[in-house]
Amino acid sequence: MPDSRLIDDSAIWIIVPAYNESARIAKTLAPLCGAFPNIVVVDDGSADDTAQIAARSPVWVLRHLINSGQGAALQTGIDFALRQDAQIIVTFDADGQHDAGDILRLVQPIRRGEVDVTLGSRFLGKTIDMPWTRHVMLKGAVWFTRVFSQIAVTDTHNGFRAMSRKAAQTIRITQNRMAHASEILDQIREFQLRFCEVPVTIRYNVATLEKGQSNSAAVKIAAQFLLGRLVR
Repeated sequence: MPDSRLIDDSAIWIIVPAYNESARIAKTLAPLCGAFPNIVVVDDGSADDTAQIAARSPVWVLRHLINSGQGAALQTGIDFALRQDAQIIVTFDADGQHDAGDILRLVQPIRRGEVDVTLGSRFLGKTIDMPWTRHVMLKGAVWFTRVFSQIAVTDTHNGFRAMSRKAAQTIRITQNRMAHASEILDQIREFQLRFCEVPVTIRYNVATLEKGQSNSAAVKIAAQFLLGRLVR
């Protein structure tokens, strides 16, 4: 295995799960393509032109024939990147909420060999135009995670994270939909992977809020996560 401290940008693979993101995917990919050579867009059965628009950029485009959920899309992308010998894998949302400028800071602790996983935290970093209702919902998710997963983090449902190759090979996402975020935290604890949180910026706008998780969806995610634990 290469020394993590010697990992260059060509060994960093960015996974972008996308569902019906034709209006935003080109803008999301532009700063990524300008900084990193290996980007994988996993089109999760979109009904629009997400895959076709993504293919105009210098990225790999994988497609699910049917919508399977963000967790399934991430696992498809991670499996693909591992087959290409990725040494660090970054997960990055397609809706433009994340800042590509945060990626190098996110991967630094892994490069230095200090941790296996880094988790982006908007509460250690910065949020732009986040509604107070979303703030309350996310803080509730933090409490839920501390009780049920017994892992102390400040931001549990942030899709911006990075994993070493070892961590990506160890973690296996079986929660196909949004409960995968809690499942990943569970497995970090279960497999005693070293982790740290890194401050990141999250931007909200009307379009992303309309597509994001509602309070009722959060309850459903919690139920899916607990059910998944029972049947695992």
